[in-house]
Amino acid sequence: MPCPHPPLPTPTVELEGSDPAERVDGPRPTGDTGFVMSADFQGGTSVEDPERSGKAGSILRVLVVEDDPADLALVLHALQASEFEPRSEVAQTAEEFTEQVRRNSYDVVLADYKLPQWNGMETVELLRREGLDIPVIVVSGALGELKAVECIKQGAADYVLKDHLARLPEAVRRAMYEKRLREERNQSLEELARSNRDLEQFAYVASHDLQEPLRMIATYTQLLAERYRGKLDDNADKYIHYAVDGALRMQLLIQDLLAFSRVGRHGTDLRETDCGAIVETAIKNLEVAIQESGAQIIYDKLPTVIADGSGLLQVLQNLIANAIKFRGSEPSVIRMTAERRMKEWVFSVADNGIGIAPEHAEAVFVIFRRLHTRAEYPGSGIGLAICKKIIEQHGGRIWVESQLGHGSTFKFTLPVKRTREQVKQSHEKRG
Repeated sequence: MPCPHPPLPTPTVELEGSDPAERVDGPRPTGDTGFVMSADFQGGTSVEDPERSGKAGSILRVLVVEDDPADLALVLHALQASEFEPRSEVAQTAEEFTEQVRRNSYDVVLADYKLPQWNGMETVELLRREGLDIPVIVVSGALGELKAVECIKQGAADYVLKDHLARLPEAVRRAMYEKRLREERNQSLEELARSNRDLEQFAYVASHDLQEPLRMIATYTQLLAERYRGKLDDNADKYIHYAVDGALRMQLLIQDLLAFSRVGRHGTDLRETDCGAIVETAIKNLEVAIQESGAQIIYDKLPTVIADGSGLLQVLQNLIANAIKFRGSEPSVIRMTAERRMKEWVFSVADNGIGIAPEHAEAVFVIFRRLHTRAEYPGSGIGLAICKKIIEQHGGRIWVESQLGHGSTFKFTLPVKRTREQVKQSHEKRG
């Protein structure tokens, strides 16, 4: 297919009868400015501290979006003057640019802002579509301050005016350094996510596999208690009681750990959820505890949100149950409200119970962390940890505001709406 425009000649930096250093504004950069780039041809470019790398002539793979041969020569000379060895290709149209980035690997893109056939800033969007993280530096003859800021907002790493090309090497160094930081951060996030998945898998397998041998221990210690209670001495009865109690508590802990590891294991079923209906279901499930405690539950009209209904039910039911469990001397009064703030709903579950000391406001959400003895209040201390996990999987957060002896208000947020793409991704995970 014939090229729609004549190809640019290979630029020659050393022009006859002139000193190359004079054709770049400002002094020639030295090795002690910024960072030094070091790489081989295939391996791309990495950023190293200058004290650890003194190599000159670092190879730099660069794609230049430019239609003026003279400007191209000056750009490459500015890089060479800073001890880079640029290996460059040129693109003058969006089609050429796309073909080049698909075929080759580049360390940086240097794009003229305005070309006859397209805008150089379009390179940022093209790279996003291709899923590539290549820094784009806008190199322009004239670029107003507002336009320059807009370029940065749209995703350009930097901008350099053509009459200040002495800035270009440092801009390249900084852009490459920022890219390296992004890559390291993404790698850390991937490793953290993998570690969390492995930990959840371990918790699931361990708790699942421990149930059968523990069931055997609990069953036979209970048989011992039934058959030999009173037939042995007092110490024997006491020891058997300790064994049965310990086995039953261990069973409960393992079941709770299994429940915690199952939260979100198969994705979240995001759909329109009427929070008022969820509260009514929670009240019905807790009907016996509500009647026995004389608790009064008050709630306003609650919104419809995009959420996993079963997960939201688990959160609200747990918060109501805790308010009943940790009530004070007066009958429980539990108030639930929801308030819209910007792009999220803030839900509140307030009670008049015993309250929580402010220094324990974060500890209550830690798995198996208890503030009271089992003799005072039953339970394993996992309910709020499950609530936290569910809310965070919805993109929200949960916290408590409380003073000891003055009740507690648990608050959590949910996005006002989630995009169809987010809902689709959730269903894909479940599939």
